[in-house]
Amino acid sequence: MTTTYEVEHLHQPDGWLSPGYLEVGDDGAILSVSATRPQGPVERLAGYGVPGLSNLHSHAFQRALAGRTEFVTAARAEDNLWTWRKEMYRMVDRLTPEDYEAIAALVYLEMLHFGMTAVCEFHYVHHRPGGTHYANPAEMSDRLIAAAARTGLGLTLLPVLYAHGGIGKPVEETQKRFVHSVDEYLALIETLRGRRAAHPHLRVGLALHSLRAVTPGEARAALAGMRAIDPEARLHIHVSETTHEVEEVQAGLGARPAQWLLDNVGLGPEWCLVHATHLDASEIAGAVASGAVAGLCPLTEATMGDGFFPLVEWHGAGGAWGIGTDSHYSTSTAEELRILECGKRLELRRRNVIARPQADGHEVHSGRLLFDTALAGGEQCSAQGGGALAAGRRADLVMLDAGSPVLLGHGPETALDAWVLGGTRNPVRDVMVGGRWVIRDGRHAEEEKILDAYRAAMARLQGGNS
Repeated sequence: MTTTYEVEHLHQPDGWLSPGYLEVGDDGAILSVSATRPQGPVERLAGYGVPGLSNLHSHAFQRALAGRTEFVTAARAEDNLWTWRKEMYRMVDRLTPEDYEAIAALVYLEMLHFGMTAVCEFHYVHHRPGGTHYANPAEMSDRLIAAAARTGLGLTLLPVLYAHGGIGKPVEETQKRFVHSVDEYLALIETLRGRRAAHPHLRVGLALHSLRAVTPGEARAALAGMRAIDPEARLHIHVSETTHEVEEVQAGLGARPAQWLLDNVGLGPEWCLVHATHLDASEIAGAVASGAVAGLCPLTEATMGDGFFPLVEWHGAGGAWGIGTDSHYSTSTAEELRILECGKRLELRRRNVIARPQADGHEVHSGRLLFDTALAGGEQCSAQGGGALAAGRRADLVMLDAGSPVLLGHGPETALDAWVLGGTRNPVRDVMVGGRWVIRDGRHAEEEKILDAYRAAMARLQGGNS
């Protein structure tokens, strides 16, 4: 059975259909998109229909830490990523599988509310505290799958290979929860690829934590193993987030991180370079030419004091990029895109940084450009099958309420500018993933139960104080 929707304003790569007709099959795929009303019944949807975004970088459990590290002491007067990490490890020590699932379900629900229909989960908490394995080696991965299935969010699960505490350094006690050998790691990937029955929108890729946490030999072996399992798998890695990381890798491996990857393993469109904050001109040229995606997490990078991604240089060279919410200080699509653009405006002291005039004289709108670029980059990294409202794509549809204060007075030409750059109220009303409505009129069927489970998890993690 198919359903045809009449969408008041339907997003298309080259503009809008007003109205647009979207035919969705019972398998959750889009059968057709048209400006012409078809025969038969239609369901009318008021407002702006846009594709769902893929969130290309998430550490779900860190949602429980947001807002709990915003202080200094005499012992940590100079606060940065490395001092924050110590606080994160303390929380990891207390994290149970039940807590992990509850936190993930809450953050995945939040993503849906902000118009994200898939997430790339960069997952490295694998074992019990101290590093002993659960009876089910995939226990913590299965909890993430369960959370995604419960909410309906598409999940590209990226189990992380993490083997060392730095170049030439053993792991710390808390990091033992993260550690696999290459063989154990590839066995986990094989196991997870068999979990598709648990969640129809599950994909499995590979993540190397960083060049600090794996040796060159381990990186090459893991990549070779993954390519033998699935040549199309997506490959993610933290790279060049801080100047400290760049300096450590250069001293230990003889090259800057992105350059080492270019020279030693090769990059391509299947790669996501997470953060990529500190790239030089040569690295930008090489990485852009490879087709790799820069995985930007603007709010997390800002809260950590990482620095500014070279957005103008990367985007100007034709580089692909997308956004992730990483540590989940926010799960707002608009907020992540806004800080990306407006952070560069502050740095460069001018407006409309990413949008540049075109020879044909047509207006180039920053909000639309930010959204469309993040849309394409996110889909490239997640391989979820969405990313556009077009025949053959997965039916991931987000309806924006034209009556929201953010969008009042706007039409299709400026609606995305208004959402991304023009206000703080969230206009997302309805969300469809794979042809199934998971948010209707701003509510999810499991909303209260998910909130209750999260509340209980936070009480346990905070010693009884929620």
